[in-house]
Amino acid sequence: MKKSDFLFSRLVNLMDILRSSHGCPWDRKQNHRSLKICLIEETCEVLDAIDRKNPHKLKEELGDLLYQIVFHTRLAKEKGHFSINEVIECIYSKLIRRHPHVFEKEKIMGIDKVIEAWHKRKIKESNGSIFDDIPPILPALHKAIKVQNKLSLLGLAQSDIPSTLRKVEGGIKELQIKIKNGDKLSGLERAIGYLLFNIVNLARLLKIEPETVLNDATSKYMRRCKGSIK
Repeated sequence: MKKSDFLFSRLVNLMDILRSSHGCPWDRKQNHRSLKICLIEETCEVLDAIDRKNPHKLKEELGDLLYQIVFHTRLAKEKGHFSINEVIECIYSKLIRRHPHVFEKEKIMGIDKVIEAWHKRKIKESNGSIFDDIPPILPALHKAIKVQNKLSLLGLAQSDIPSTLRKVEGGIKELQIKIKNGDKLSGLERAIGYLLFNIVNLARLLKIEPETVLNDATSKYMRRCKGSIK
C-alpha cells in the first residue's frame, strides 16, 4: 500500500472511531447542518493562508478542510447514502469526462477554449436550468460571474470590452440622474445592482476575479487607514 493510501485510510478510520459509541461526544452529536459553519470557517481559513502566502499554515488548513469532507462523507455513509470511495469515484469520473482533450482525442487549443468547452459540457449534463449548479449561498460577486459565463455561452452576455464599458458608464449616468431626481431607495438599489453586475462582467472579460480584487482593495484600504483610526 502506498503511504498516501495508508494515511488517507488512517484518517477515515479515525473518523469512524470518533463517531462510534466510545468516541467523542461532540463528533457524535454533529450532523450535516450543524457542520455547515465549520465547513465555511475552514474554507475561509484556507483562503486566508493562500492570501498570506504561508505554506505551513496552508498545509494545516487544508488538513482541516479535508477532515470536514471525511466527516460529511461519514455522516452520509451512516444513512446509507454513499461512501468515501463513491465520492472519490464521482469526482474522478467527472474529471475524466470533462477533459476529453486530455483523455480522449478531442482537440482544444488554448485556456479560453478549454474553459468554454468545460462550461458547455456542464450545461449539456444539466437536467434542468443551466443555473442549477450555482449555489444560492455563493458570494454575490462570484455568483454574478458564474451566471455571466453561462449567459456568454448562450450569446446573452455582453462579450466585448468597449460595449461593456459603455454599459458601465451608462449605469453611472443613470445612477447620477436618479440621485439628482431624489428617486426612492428601491430605484437606487436597482441601479446600483445593475451597475455592479456590469462591472463584474467587465472584470470577467478582462480575466480578473472580482471577489479577489475587491478583497485586496478593501484590505489595502484598511491597512492605509489603520494608523489614522484610534
